[in-house]
Amino acid sequence: MPSHSVLPSALTAITRTVTVAAGRFAPGHLGELTAVVPFELVDAVLAETRTVQRRLCDLPSRVGMYFLLAMCLFPEVGYRLVWDKLTGGLAGMPVASPSAKALRDLRRRLGSAPVRALFDVLAGPLAQPGTPGVRFGPYRTVSFDGCSSQRVADSDRNRSWLGQRTNQGYPTLELMTLVETGTRALLGAVFGPTAEGETSYARRLLHLLRPDMLVLWDKGFDGNAFLAAVIATRAQVLGRLRSNRRTPVLCRLADGSYLSVLGEVKVRIIDAQITVTCSDGTVFTGAYRLVTTLTDARRYPAASLTRLYHQRWEHESAYFALRHTLMGGRRLRSSDPFGLEQEMWALLTLYQVLRTVMVDAAESVPGTDPDRCGFTVALQTARDQVVTARDVITTTPGSAGMIRHHVLASLLPPRRPRVSARKVKSPVSRYSERFDDGRPETSRPVTGLDITVLDPAVEQRPLPTTSRDDRPTHRSSGSRREQALELLRADPGRTWSAHELALYYSRDS
Repeated sequence: MPSHSVLPSALTAITRTVTVAAGRFAPGHLGELTAVVPFELVDAVLAETRTVQRRLCDLPSRVGMYFLLAMCLFPEVGYRLVWDKLTGGLAGMPVASPSAKALRDLRRRLGSAPVRALFDVLAGPLAQPGTPGVRFGPYRTVSFDGCSSQRVADSDRNRSWLGQRTNQGYPTLELMTLVETGTRALLGAVFGPTAEGETSYARRLLHLLRPDMLVLWDKGFDGNAFLAAVIATRAQVLGRLRSNRRTPVLCRLADGSYLSVLGEVKVRIIDAQITVTCSDGTVFTGAYRLVTTLTDARRYPAASLTRLYHQRWEHESAYFALRHTLMGGRRLRSSDPFGLEQEMWALLTLYQVLRTVMVDAAESVPGTDPDRCGFTVALQTARDQVVTARDVITTTPGSAGMIRHHVLASLLPPRRPRVSARKVKSPVSRYSERFDDGRPETSRPVTGLDITVLDPAVEQRPLPTTSRDDRPTHRSSGSRREQALELLRADPGRTWSAHELALYYSRDS
């Protein structure tokens, strides 16, 4: 029989050096993300909030801060497994092995103050002025929006704080953020019970606006008082108006828009009809009614502003990355308001850290739009770097890092126009009975987009109207029936529902 020579298997030995903090501080890291949240920054935040441990123990406060961020990086596992992720790359080093209770006590010892202070340091615009997609003329585009569907643990203490409004049986938290639309980075955030309302939360973020910002918002923020408060910051506005707002035509402009006034603020109104043609031949129309403080029609044409307003939807992409890509649609794990605040600030901080790395990667290649960087790629690479404790301390100055390498190697294609149906999955959503707007059932590429700026009506009827910002302050002193008849006579062409009449007269009752 023929003989066969057996070749020995080829083997490769891989050795690597792990550089971390010494002693009990070794588990305190976030892999390559530690470069964005360095030891010195964490120590400074702990000192400022007076949460440094009184004596050196197995779980120092600095380690606790990184544990909180890692807890949000690995939301699918418990405390002990999160600790195992932090120490998985430290084989051979004498590290602590705390119980779940010890890690829970560490969270309580730290509180929410240092995590919130860390977020305040890291939050803010990330893009340079020349980065593609972040500016409209001289203005950086930002947007307000709220998210009221973040579920939390179903406990009596959480319900006593957040109320009884639920999403699939869980209490929900209201999150309001100010976002840089070009990068989806967080400029600021507030959160709490949903009963307070979006506009009330947004007011707490107005101090973050600057004169070089153009603020985009949806029609829920079009109140006169809120508009005046934003104008007081000297920022510019491009927002959507509710259809029942009455706007007098003061001056018609060449592009079809017109000058008007809301409250005491002089504005420009754009009524636009948008016709969308999809790749399968589907055609449907929509309408935008926009208000802006950019009153120069030659410098800022109505069609350009209508196209720009679409950038507001980048805020929805930011919430998708936060709630679904990062959290996997899971609820927050904390069972009391104290823990919820801490966990929420840690989650927002981690999100901002990931966005920081992604924007740095995009700007390292001139002309790259940050929209092309995949959040999932950055997230999964960062998780791997934590488990292997790689590049905690960069020994090579100017090294790119694995996260940047993977993000740039997996850039998404340039953004192309597309449309998707707004489907409501939650049976308790206030949008569960949304009317059919003609959109296709699935996402489709857009092959045609036509914007028609509509001329204002020849004469708009004066008040009354159901918009709470345009309601008359004087009301009849007669009975409720007489008041309702007076309202109907004032606008005979309008069909008032019983709900609208009740809402109109219940505001000051």
